[in-house]
Amino acid sequence: MVESKTFFAAFDSISRAAKPISSPVPEAYYPTVAVLMISIGLVVTASFFIYEATSSRRTRSLAKELTTGAVASIFLGPK
Repeated sequence: MVESKTFFAAFDSISRAAKPISSPVPEAYYPTVAVLMISIGLVVTASFFIYEATSSRRTRSLAKELTTGAVASIFLGPK
């Protein structure tokens, strides 16, 4: 019974010390940041398609394709 009291006492002191999580970006900037990131992602995606359409199979670089695709997917986000 003594162990349960010490556990709950420790949990109670931790819960009092917890601070709420806040975003590093103010909520007022969310629409601007969303449009900016989507725009960057679409530009990188367009450059990827242009690169694929204008380069021959022998001059393509797998590293460049993977890097461009990864950067575009980061800026476009999940879903």
